[in-house]
Amino acid sequence: MKTQILSSILVLLTLSCSSSTGENKVADEMTETIAQTGGSISVKDFDQKMKAPGVQILDVRTAGEYQGGHFNNALQANWLNEKEFVDRVQYIDKTKPVLVYCASGVRSEEAMNWMKQNGFQDVSNLKGGLSAWRMEGMPLETKATRAEMSVAAFKASIKTGTILVDIGAEWCPPCVKMEPVLQQLQKEKGAQYNLVKVDGGIDIAVMKELRSEGLPTFIVFKNGKEVWRKQGLVDLPTLSKAIE
Repeated sequence: MKTQILSSILVLLTLSCSSSTGENKVADEMTETIAQTGGSISVKDFDQKMKAPGVQILDVRTAGEYQGGHFNNALQANWLNEKEFVDRVQYIDKTKPVLVYCASGVRSEEAMNWMKQNGFQDVSNLKGGLSAWRMEGMPLETKATRAEMSVAAFKASIKTGTILVDIGAEWCPPCVKMEPVLQQLQKEKGAQYNLVKVDGGIDIAVMKELRSEGLPTFIVFKNGKEVWRKQGLVDLPTLSKAIE
C-alpha cells in the first residue's frame, strides 16, 4: 500500500514539474517572438535589437527633446504633430525592423500601433521609454550644439555667386535620403556653386527669415537673390538645372 502511495506521489510531482517547465518554455518562446516581430519590449531586448544590421531607430519626441539626448543614428518625427510624423515616416523602409521610443513609452507605443496598421512589418517599442533606459544605467548620445547661425552671417554667405541652401537636419528621414544626391551634385558640379547648410534644429532665426516650413527645403540664390526653391525630395537633374 505504501509503495502504491509513494508511486502516485512521484507521478504527480513529475507531471507538475513537466507542466511548469512547459509553461516556462512557452513564456520564453513568446518573449522571443515579441522581440523578433515587434511589440513593447524590455530595455535588454531593445538594446539587443539595436545591434542588428539594417535596423532603423525612430525618436517620436519633439526636436527639442531629441537634442537633450538620443540614440546614435536615430531619426526624429514628432508623434504629437500628425502632419510632420506622417510626412517623415513615409521615407522609412517598411520592410526593415524599426525601433521606436519616447520619454516614457506612451507616445512611442501609439506610434508603433499606427505604423503597424500602416504597413510597417516589424516595429518594436521601448517599454517605459528613456526613463526605463536611464534607470538601467544605459548610455545616450548627446552632441554639443553649435552656435546658432545669425541672419547677418547667413546673408553674407549668399551675397555673391551661386549658392545652394540646404535646410535640413541629420535626424530628418527625408533629409537623410537626400544626402547621396547632394554628394553626387557636389562631385559633378561642385565648382559651379557653394553649398550652405542650415540646421533645422538650431538655425531658427534663419529659417524664419527664409520662411521655411518643412524639411528638407532647398533654395538657390544668385548674387543674393532667390531664384529657385523646392521643399521635399529633389532628384539630381532638377538640382543640377537649378544651379545653372
